[in-house]
Amino acid sequence: MDAPVIGFSKLSKTEKVNWLVDTYFDGDIIAHDTITRYWNQDQKLQELHDGFSENTITNYYLPFGLAPNFLIDGKLVTIPMAIEESSVVAAASKAAKFWLERGGFKTTIKSTIKSGQVHIMYKGLHGEMDAFYAFAKADLLQSIQSINASMKKRGGGLLDVQLINKTDVLSGYYQLHATFETKDAMGANFINTTLEQLANTLREKANEFQGFSLGIPEVIMSILSNYVPECVVNVSVSCKIDQIGTINGVSGADFARKFTRAVDIATVEPYRAVTHNKGIMNGIDAVVIATGNDFRAVEAGVHAYAARDGQYRSLTRARVENDVFTFEADFPLALGTVGGLTSLHPLSKLAMQILENPSAQDLMKVTAVCGLAQNFAALHSLVTTGIQAGHMKMHLVNMLEQIGANDDEKLLLKKAFQDKTPSFSGLREMLADIRKK
Repeated sequence: MDAPVIGFSKLSKTEKVNWLVDTYFDGDIIAHDTITRYWNQDQKLQELHDGFSENTITNYYLPFGLAPNFLIDGKLVTIPMAIEESSVVAAASKAAKFWLERGGFKTTIKSTIKSGQVHIMYKGLHGEMDAFYAFAKADLLQSIQSINASMKKRGGGLLDVQLINKTDVLSGYYQLHATFETKDAMGANFINTTLEQLANTLREKANEFQGFSLGIPEVIMSILSNYVPECVVNVSVSCKIDQIGTINGVSGADFARKFTRAVDIATVEPYRAVTHNKGIMNGIDAVVIATGNDFRAVEAGVHAYAARDGQYRSLTRARVENDVFTFEADFPLALGTVGGLTSLHPLSKLAMQILENPSAQDLMKVTAVCGLAQNFAALHSLVTTGIQAGHMKMHLVNMLEQIGANDDEKLLLKKAFQDKTPSFSGLREMLADIRKK
């Protein structure tokens, strides 16, 4: 590309595709066909998908799978998961089966409060800001009543607003810290609209207030926070040690001991904790994506929560007390079941139906369960057989595609590697041998 493209957003989708293929693929018809092959033949459905984002040229598919047999608070649940990484759905299903016979998963919603801030700078005396807030608070609350009305009817809305002095960390920095209950909505638009109205009213009242010695405060920005340490679900599993049984040749007692030590290591060692928690997010993200929620917001909030004491740590905890093995976690999950992509994407709607149209709290519980299950499955392998044997076997199908094996060759290679861990070099070598015969 030698020069910038002008007016790209105004081009039709076909024109965008043609420009892309001509500019970056030298007019290659294969590139053009790859892009258009992923268009949905149902024009209305395709137009719906095109409207989800900007400058859309095609669809990018992710596998949509199911992990059945989750016993959650005494109820059997099938969890929809959208993820491309091999072995994740299988691992979740394996954990579900293991705990199905040992009491299942237990969940508790600790809180569902979310927050947002109006960020303010003022270099005058602290007492002046305190006096101003006392002067303006009633009008601030009055100004958002109409915005708050519909959410309040559903049992939610603005809960509280406080002026927070943050000048100890940044000179002149204050914030209006607002807390919200958004019920079954994730609530981003509601929260941001409310915060912007608070900011506008704050500016108006600042111009009326006579007590500032250094001009009026400056509103820098108004935005919700994806850090939700008060929107938390607890999830746990537990059983007697003698109920664990022998796992891959490891006794129940040894399994529990090694398992808890593995979690302890992830609690104190950030290098391990990052990979440990990434595995948890394999499960959480898959449910969040399948249900049309914002996995990037969830990722950011969960990882911030993992470092809330100043060091990045494991999100899960494990212990053995009185011969009872317990594995649990608290996950901050701001999720919605109405509005946004959840209400627009046909597969997200199906995912909600599979989950029997859950409330936001119920979706929090299911998502948390999938995260704990994923971590259990990973540690189950790590402290017994190791992670690669199972993972690489699940990855074998992709590997066979990449080395160009045909259907007959795939059958032979799968049989040859059914009892050993596959590698690209080993597969290619055996494929060459097969083709010589």
